[in-house]
Amino acid sequence: MAQLDFVVMAVFAFLIFSIGLAFTRVGSKNSQAFFEAGGETPWWINGLSLFISYFSAGTFVVWGSIAYKHGLVANMIQLTMAISGLLTAMFISARWKRTGTRTAAEYIGLRFGTSAQQFYTYLILVLSLVNTSAVLYPVGKMVYVATPFSLNACIIAIGIIIVLYTAAGGLWAVLVTDVVQFVILMAAVLIVIPAALGDVGGFDSFVQKAPEDFFEPFSNDYTAGFMLAFIGYQTVYIGGNWAYVQRYTSVSSERNARKVAYLFSILYLVSPVIWMLPPMIYRVINPDLQGLEPEGAYMMLCQKILPAGLIGLVLSGMISATSSKANTTINLAAVVFANDVYKKVIHPAATDKTLVLIARIFTLLFGAGTIVVAMLVPLAGGIVEVVLSIAAIAGGALFAPMIWSLFSRRQTSVSVITTTVVALTVNLFFKVIVPVIFHTKLSRTIETVLGVGIPLLLLALFEIYYYTRKHIDPGALIIEKHILKHAQTGHGHAHDHQEAERQNRFGVSVIVFASAFVGLGIFVLGWAADVNSIVMTVGAGILFLSLIALIKIKAGRK
Repeated sequence: MAQLDFVVMAVFAFLIFSIGLAFTRVGSKNSQAFFEAGGETPWWINGLSLFISYFSAGTFVVWGSIAYKHGLVANMIQLTMAISGLLTAMFISARWKRTGTRTAAEYIGLRFGTSAQQFYTYLILVLSLVNTSAVLYPVGKMVYVATPFSLNACIIAIGIIIVLYTAAGGLWAVLVTDVVQFVILMAAVLIVIPAALGDVGGFDSFVQKAPEDFFEPFSNDYTAGFMLAFIGYQTVYIGGNWAYVQRYTSVSSERNARKVAYLFSILYLVSPVIWMLPPMIYRVINPDLQGLEPEGAYMMLCQKILPAGLIGLVLSGMISATSSKANTTINLAAVVFANDVYKKVIHPAATDKTLVLIARIFTLLFGAGTIVVAMLVPLAGGIVEVVLSIAAIAGGALFAPMIWSLFSRRQTSVSVITTTVVALTVNLFFKVIVPVIFHTKLSRTIETVLGVGIPLLLLALFEIYYYTRKHIDPGALIIEKHILKHAQTGHGHAHDHQEAERQNRFGVSVIVFASAFVGLGIFVLGWAADVNSIVMTVGAGILFLSLIALIKIKAGRK
């Protein structure tokens, strides 16, 4: 990488960090501002945030590695997420908003009691630590591939930046930086694809030179059965992950909660073609990557085809996108700790300002822990193994019981906790114990089926059992009263609504100005680069759209 690339990366990193600082005052007003972003955020912001924070967990490293090795299979895996998003929009997202709770943890406390809430809180905190580390590693890996720095140095530096701006601005900082990161990422990918195709002689030449079976939708590891099971897992994960539940509960209505998930689904319907093409093209350019090397295929491609400055831009886009998953999870962990551990267990009389302070301190400490764990990922067999193992072991066990309870009045704290414990135990046994003792391992398809199927089977058995006994759980009645009260009183008082509106205007303004800055920066880079037409067009397009949005904002204030 040239010096200009480092300058570009530093400028965009400063932009993202500045956005977090811009929301320090907003996030400090009260816990609702820090944890809920006012509780009435625009649905399109939440939808873009859900999309960018979801796919960024490993698109460039995890699924990029699969795209390099298996081709179209990676696109099919990505398409399962569009289907899962659609199912979430149709059946799940609005039900979370209907509960009238701010977080999944608050819902569990009302529905199943404090003990169940604490049980799931501690499990989610552990899962969040591992998940965030599994996200931080690929960010560090991309920078490591493109720079002379060590992998651990890259992980530490990026982790510190993410933790600091998340601690400063709370959920608003996360949402707004996610949208700006989406803009940077889209610009980066739109620049890479034409350059990559040009390097291999065009799309037709790419297809002709690709390996045999490269455009088959399934493979031995990723069968049609795996895809179907993965749809089940993704639906549970998108609909039940506590960080994503925030996206459904922090909008103003059930209709907008559905829109959040619908936007996610639409974007994932289009994105596989865009995101997976570069590493597939690189397979044609360099078919000799072995072991964990395919995890760096995206960045290797950029280094080969892009001039100085643009490599820094693309890397900034990839870092930004992948970082959004980390900031989402870190913010969720801080919210859960402050509200459901500190306030309920340690200091019940804590004020709003104290809770925000505790959340910020926990963000720093939790972030430090994720950095340490991220540096251990290579010891677990690489990022693909880590991400898919987490999916198989924990996703269904933790999130399926809560989604089921949104539709059932019969499930109890005993049934959901038993389901989680049994499912986790069985999945850990097959994933960890069986390979050691019996020297064999389950296929990815069977792993995924067990991960989703076991909790659903247990919940169905409990449902039948309680139905035969005509049992209605008291917690379900509490939730129904809470829903009725929430429907009668609305989201809050008039001043709460006015404050939320002010926060929304400020948030949208920051997005517009930051996007305009991104567009101008890309335009300047294109002007300075040797191959500048596409880059300048992308930059000018972003700048133009930002100026239109700015005019509309000013017109709306008159």
